[in-house]
Amino acid sequence: MTFNANDPSGAGGLTADIAAIVSAGAHPLTVVTGTYVRDTAEIFDHFAFDDEAVTEQARSALEDMPVAAIKVGFVGSPENVSTIAEIASDYADVPLIAYMPSLSWWDEGEIDSYLDAFRELMLPQVTLLIGNHSTLWRWLLPDWPTERHPSARDIAKAAASLGVPYTLVTGIPLPDQFIDNVLATPQAVLYSEKFERFEAVFEGAGETLSAALCALLANGHDLQAATAEALTYLDHSLDAGFHPGMGHIVPDRLFWAQAELDEESDDEAASMSLPGDDEASSISNKTLFEIPPDGTTKH
Repeated sequence: MTFNANDPSGAGGLTADIAAIVSAGAHPLTVVTGTYVRDTAEIFDHFAFDDEAVTEQARSALEDMPVAAIKVGFVGSPENVSTIAEIASDYADVPLIAYMPSLSWWDEGEIDSYLDAFRELMLPQVTLLIGNHSTLWRWLLPDWPTERHPSARDIAKAAASLGVPYTLVTGIPLPDQFIDNVLATPQAVLYSEKFERFEAVFEGAGETLSAALCALLANGHDLQAATAEALTYLDHSLDAGFHPGMGHIVPDRLFWAQAELDEESDDEAASMSLPGDDEASSISNKTLFEIPPDGTTKH
């Protein structure tokens, strides 16, 4: 189950969650917590649903179907944070994955209220916290005392003090145009993987990673294996990213489907032969649908 905002641009939000969860082989139960007003370049506004609407959506689905993992993205208001935390407490044995995006587009007072509620009500129930290095640093370690940037373990220690046992810190800057992604506890680094930095700006990368990881946990992967596979999935999605509009690049979360389609087309072309006279009438009654080439600009 994923709690997140609708994104009409398709760059992030529930659109990203659904595509990533399906790609990882799970069935998404999607609870709409509000909607962004945005395009692929920036967020202009957000309208939150009231907490009763969020509760009724979630409870209806949960009473009908078992849930194997829960993801919480941006839910729009302290009231929604509170009601989702209450729902999660009724399913305390289910892994809870929280993704904290950058909220720099929002009003400063609303940011503070939202983060305070998330810290106090949600984090004590979170199994794994995911976020970009700079986002988590500024939220969890606002008074960091030195010029040295905090490490993933430093951030994990701050999260653990609030009840979070595992933290996945993404986008840690490294020399030579590389970034690191580190799964950590206060005691140790459990997994890390670095990637070469893309010379592009993407929208929805964090949503893609967190949703895929949540689905992999739901399917029974252990945390380290799920992290490794989700990071690989994200890397392929970014590598296949495309420009649907005039803004930033969007990950192609269904890159794997396009690859299978290409292979099937090649196999069909190789096996085609000219029909004999006795086959001509039956073939003439069939409709051949050809999928046009992708007109978007691939990264």
